[in-house]
Amino acid sequence: MHELMEPIVQFDRVGLRYGTQTETLSDVGFALSPGGFYFLTGPSGAGKTSLLRLLYLAQRPTRGSLKLFGHDVVNAPRSALPALRRRIGVVFQDFRLIPQLSARDNVALPLRIAGVPEDELAGPVEEMLAWVGLADRAAARPATLSGGEQQRVAIARAVIARPDLLVADEPTGNVDPEMAHRLLHLFESLNRLGTTVLIATHDLHLLGRVPDARMMRLERGRLSDPTGALRFPPIRASA
Repeated sequence: MHELMEPIVQFDRVGLRYGTQTETLSDVGFALSPGGFYFLTGPSGAGKTSLLRLLYLAQRPTRGSLKLFGHDVVNAPRSALPALRRRIGVVFQDFRLIPQLSARDNVALPLRIAGVPEDELAGPVEEMLAWVGLADRAAARPATLSGGEQQRVAIARAVIARPDLLVADEPTGNVDPEMAHRLLHLFESLNRLGTTVLIATHDLHLLGRVPDARMMRLERGRLSDPTGALRFPPIRASA
């Protein structure tokens, strides 16, 4: 049914160049269906992070067409972008937690921005912290958390408002395999609620754990398998 709906993301011959350098992305074209689950892979330096920056509106293309939620973001006025950004959850590779805020307040931030009343915040925030295994670290500030704990706070913050689009850059890179699988299950649960998920990862073990996920691969700024036709069979548990 999702295949018949308008894409939530549409790239058409998108190019991205920083200054006078060679293009980082060249003629990138793909569409993400509402409610789809996607993996973005490729070697270091292929342009994955740059593509994600376009998706969460930190950058605009140098050329080509880019639509998010049906809106042309290449030509949109800057005043129109904040409303679109609020529909996107982002897990950054460098976490970007606010150092002055506790883990609890970092996770609550998207709900506060969305105008959720203070007396309705505690339940969802505590539940999310418990899900990522940080119920006992809710009052801790980022500087006192390990890299893996900071990563989990960043993920909890990205998903708590149930965004229409979740973009995650190496979201399991700082956690052990057991927690990585738990976090992937969280992404799957969010996806089942209707969120489109795109995860950039080097972790090939993750790919087969979402049987219906589709993969796109970047190499030297160009996208292969843009239709997402390649599917991964489930990974069988070892004996």
